[in-house]
Amino acid sequence: MHWGLARTIIALPGTVLVFIPAIILLLSKDSRFSPRLTTPSQIWFWLALLAASVGFTLCVLTVKCFIKYGEGTPAPWDPPRKLVISGPYGYSRNPMITGALLLLLAEALFFHSWPIAAWLILFFVGNAIYFPLVEEKGLEKRFGDEYLKYKSRVPRWIPRLRTWGKSQTDGQDT
Repeated sequence: MHWGLARTIIALPGTVLVFIPAIILLLSKDSRFSPRLTTPSQIWFWLALLAASVGFTLCVLTVKCFIKYGEGTPAPWDPPRKLVISGPYGYSRNPMITGALLLLLAEALFFHSWPIAAWLILFFVGNAIYFPLVEEKGLEKRFGDEYLKYKSRVPRWIPRLRTWGKSQTDGQDT
């Protein structure tokens, strides 16, 4: 595994999806928000499994797209050198964050944890503020008109039902 990618996985999703939820679970233990594991006999277990499966798949696919098409990683210290518009990025501009949100939802459901659900909301609100104010401005500077065209055709959060249709490999709109 590429060291930059391993460092990215530990630092970014590791913090959001593992370290902070673990702290939340430890701090909420023995409180009125004490976590309770779901069991396969409960619908929450199956909803958590579905959310985790979709979220994990999205995260893996987006990282692969960053490496294959973007020639970089999701990390700020090794960003993609090319604009990534294929795969899940043809449907939504932020499928990696959507994947992380689904994983947090899975954790909240699996542990019956309102504090993790609150962390999910806080994480989404933080990203909803950060992306238009910082991330998108940086992408506009780095990729110019190519990003502006992509941004005008692909929604930030709610995915399109059909892919945008511009192929990463041939650069053509379909």
